[in-house]
Amino acid sequence: MTKVHEEDRLRTRALPPRRRHPLRVAAWTGGAALLAAAVAAAAIGFGGKGTGTAAAARTPPATAKVTRTTLTETKTVDGTLGYGDTRTVSASGQGVITWLPAEGAVITRGHTVYSVDADRRPLLYGTMPLYRTLQDGVSGKDVEELERNLAKLGYTGFTVDEEFTSATAQAVKDWQDDLGVEQTGQVRPGDVVIASGPLRVASLKHARGDQATGPVLTATGPTRQVLVNLDVVDEHLVKRGTKATVELPDGTTVKGRITSVGKVATQTGNGDDATTTIEVKVSVSGLKKGFDAAPVDVTIVSEQRRNVLSVPVGALVALAEGGYGVQVVQGSTTRYAAVKTGMFADGQVEVTGVDEGATVAVPK
Repeated sequence: MTKVHEEDRLRTRALPPRRRHPLRVAAWTGGAALLAAAVAAAAIGFGGKGTGTAAAARTPPATAKVTRTTLTETKTVDGTLGYGDTRTVSASGQGVITWLPAEGAVITRGHTVYSVDADRRPLLYGTMPLYRTLQDGVSGKDVEELERNLAKLGYTGFTVDEEFTSATAQAVKDWQDDLGVEQTGQVRPGDVVIASGPLRVASLKHARGDQATGPVLTATGPTRQVLVNLDVVDEHLVKRGTKATVELPDGTTVKGRITSVGKVATQTGNGDDATTTIEVKVSVSGLKKGFDAAPVDVTIVSEQRRNVLSVPVGALVALAEGGYGVQVVQGSTTRYAAVKTGMFADGQVEVTGVDEGATVAVPK
């Protein structure tokens, strides 16, 4: 053997172990974890005249092609399926509760949330609570909110603005007549329930015959969603609009999309057991009716690389000079070629420095 080849002998370089994060990782395909498990311990020294290749002594036992593909990096975390945040609907004033909806019922604009002394308390959409009596002569954003709801319910003859006029009062009387309540042309606090959208009844806090004071029921939005308490170290993986897949307890999966990422971190536990998380909400579609609340697995698509060249992670070898290479098979001979690595996903690694369609060794 020549002196040059003697100096180019194989050397061993140990790869550092990857620190595992306390968050359960069921399908994490990050590069370092796969690389540490798959790259051969042998380090190849190129030496010679700096050609970037070195002759191999024997034909490898297994091979794979350099292919063009799309790589998707994912992470799987725990989530809880439900209907989101709960709000309480309360009654104030005199009277007896004479009607209540069923738990699970969905109430939309104009429909009754509950009844007091046989008078309906309908739902209106908005964000401003009704804090005063709305009547002819008053003005403000709350007036505009009422008029917008009246217009959506089909009442006309007034202009949707911040002014409560005699025309507004007439529209209110027409609405009250349809509701079957006293036609006062005024709307007082407690006459309606204000919410940002439809309500789904979660639980009843009163029964028919109870006094109409205090909490009457709790409600959520009508759309099921998944809540994830995501470790803050993984916050960079998610943003609004990020795609996700949700696995239900029966093993079926549905599509999801991140709708919000919390800005406030919450710490639970103490000392070494402490974890700091942010709240991530995921909308879901295609759910069966049978699942209202359940623990689920959420697989987040954190990154995707399209139209890239890739090889199996096991094809990589660590180079003594630094970086990584692959063993390219050419007929009955092989050579080592340095490559630059990119994304790792699903047992594959993005590479540059070799041609599409080339054959590389995959050591057992």
